[in-house]
Amino acid sequence: MTEKPTRILPAVTPENAHFWQGGAEGELRFLRCRDCSSYVHPPAPVCGHCLGRELAVAAVSGRAQVLTYTVNHQPWLPGFDPPYVIAIVEIEEQPGLRLTTNIVNCAPEALRIGMPVRVLFEQHEDVAIPLFEPVES
Repeated sequence: MTEKPTRILPAVTPENAHFWQGGAEGELRFLRCRDCSSYVHPPAPVCGHCLGRELAVAAVSGRAQVLTYTVNHQPWLPGFDPPYVIAIVEIEEQPGLRLTTNIVNCAPEALRIGMPVRVLFEQHEDVAIPLFEPVES
């Protein structure tokens, strides 16, 4: 079995635990406004769309598309051997709901803007890092 590279892990707090720990159950989770149904990310105490304060955790499909990306060729961290892809993906459920992530299981030269991708999770301690891979056609 290949050992996973060491990542710098986020601080898990009561406000963001749904996001960082949902992957352990196979779910990509965001806050969602009960007033206007908008997703809120990054986690915040109010909805950026309607200023509603009634937010609840909700899972999304995990489907997205690549908005932009860069291929990193610099060895910044031990275990993260370049090249690797850093991307911004837009989640299918809501325009503007975006994540910065890594695209995996895809050669950098095969990646393209608009490519459909899906979430998968890489578990480290109590954090499930959401990564994305191409959707097979």
